[in-house]
Amino acid sequence: MSRFLPTEKTDPELAPFRAGLVFGFFNAPAWQISIGTPMVLFCEQLGASPFQVGLAYSFVFLLTPIQILATALLPQFGYKRVMLGGWGIRAIFLLVPVWLAIMAPRWGVQPWMASALIGSVFCFCFFRTIGAAAIMPFLYSILPPKARGRYFGSDQFLSGLAGVGTLLACAGLFALLPIYTALLVQYGIALFSSYMSFMALRRLPDAPNPPAMKLMQLIKDTPRHMFAPTPFRRFLWLAVIYAVLSTPIPPFLAYYLKVGPQLGAGQIMGFEVLRFSGVIVAAAFIRRRIDHSGARPFFLLTMVLYVAVGVFWWSYLEGLLSGLAVIYAAYFVLGLAAASWTIANLNYLAQVVEENNRALMIAVMGAVTACSGGLSPILWGLVLKSEAEPGAAIDVNVFQIFFLFVIAAVVVLSSLLAKLAEDKDAPVESLVIGNAIFRPFRAATYLASLIDLREVSPPSSPKSDETSQPRT
Repeated sequence: MSRFLPTEKTDPELAPFRAGLVFGFFNAPAWQISIGTPMVLFCEQLGASPFQVGLAYSFVFLLTPIQILATALLPQFGYKRVMLGGWGIRAIFLLVPVWLAIMAPRWGVQPWMASALIGSVFCFCFFRTIGAAAIMPFLYSILPPKARGRYFGSDQFLSGLAGVGTLLACAGLFALLPIYTALLVQYGIALFSSYMSFMALRRLPDAPNPPAMKLMQLIKDTPRHMFAPTPFRRFLWLAVIYAVLSTPIPPFLAYYLKVGPQLGAGQIMGFEVLRFSGVIVAAAFIRRRIDHSGARPFFLLTMVLYVAVGVFWWSYLEGLLSGLAVIYAAYFVLGLAAASWTIANLNYLAQVVEENNRALMIAVMGAVTACSGGLSPILWGLVLKSEAEPGAAIDVNVFQIFFLFVIAAVVVLSSLLAKLAEDKDAPVESLVIGNAIFRPFRAATYLASLIDLREVSPPSSPKSDETSQPRT
C-alpha cells in the first residue's frame, strides 16, 4: 500500500499530497451509498415510483452545469474554501436518510418520506457539485507536473478499492440485517466517510486564487462548440445519444429486481459488485490496447455489449431466461460496456478538440452529455410506472419496450460511430480525468471543472499562470 499512499521515504515528491488520496478513498463510500444503488433501494423501500427514482438518480447529472457557474466563486473564495464548503454542507443532508431509517420502522412508511429522501439527495448533489467545481483545477494547480500521473493512478486504485469494499459491505449488511437497520448502518458509513474526506481535504496545501473569469465569454463560446459543423460537434451528439441510452439502465434494473422478482437488497448489491468488476477487467484489458487499435473498435465493442445487455433483459422479462447466474453475467457485461465506452471516449475526445479551446470544449462535452443522460431516467420513469398497482411498481411490458428501444438505437448508433474519422498515427495524448475509469457514471460530472481559466480571464503574469492555472 505504500506504493499508493506515498510517504517521504517512498515518494517524497507525492508525499505532501497524500491527504488527497485519502480523500479519494473515503469519498467513494460517501457517493456510492448516497447517490448509488443503496439510495435507489431506499427509495423503493419508502414506496417511491419509477419517476421519483429516476429523478433522484438524475440529480448528479442534471446539476453538472452548476459546476461551470460555481467556478465564478473560485477567484473570490479560493479553491480550498469552495471545496470545503461544498463537501462540508453536503454531509449535513445525509442526516435526513439516517433519520428516515430510524423512524420508518417505528412510524411505518408515510407518503412524505420518499419525497424527503429525494429532497435530501437533491441538496447533497447540489453542494457536491459546487465542491467538484474546484477539485480538478485545484489538483492541477498544486501537483507537480511529473507527479500527476502517479497521483491519478493511485487515486484510481484507492477509490476503486474503496468502491468494491463498499459494494461488498452493503451486500453483506443487506443479507445479514433487517432492511432499515442495514440502511441505517450504510448511511452511517456514508456520514463517517464524508467527515473523513472533509478532514483529509483540510490537510492539503492551498493554491493561489485564480484570476477573475469572464463568464459571458464562456456563455458566448459554448453554443458555438455545440452547434458549429465540426468533428467535435458530431462526436458530441453521438455521445449524447449514448448517455440517453445507457444512464437509465442501472437504476431501473435495481428498482425492477426489487419490486418485480422481489430479490433481496443484498443480492442486488451483489450484482453491483459484478458490474464494478466488469469495469475493472475492461480497464485492465483496454488501456494496453487502445493506443494501437484506436478508439473506434472499442466504441463498436461497447455497442455490441449493449445489444447483448438489451437482448438478455428483454428475454428475461419475456420469461425465456431465469436464474441468478445469468443476472450476474449480465451485470458483468454491463460493467464491461461502461468502461469500454469511457476509455474510448477519453481517447477519441482528445483528437477532436481544438488545442487552444481544449478545456472549454471538454467542459461542454461533460455538461451536455451529463444533462442529457440525466433527463433520460426522469422521462422513462414517467412511462415505466405501473398504473395497475399502487405504490412502488413497474410496468414490465413497458420495460420490455425500453430494452427493445435500446437495442434498435444502439444498432443505429453503431453505424454512425463506425463512420468516425480517426487517425491512429496522430500523436494525441488521451485525456486522464481523475477517476474516469473506476467511476464511469460520474466521470462526466468532473469534466465541467476543467475550464482553463486562462481562456476566460484577463491576461495574467507568467508566474501567476504557472502557479494557479489548471492543465489539461
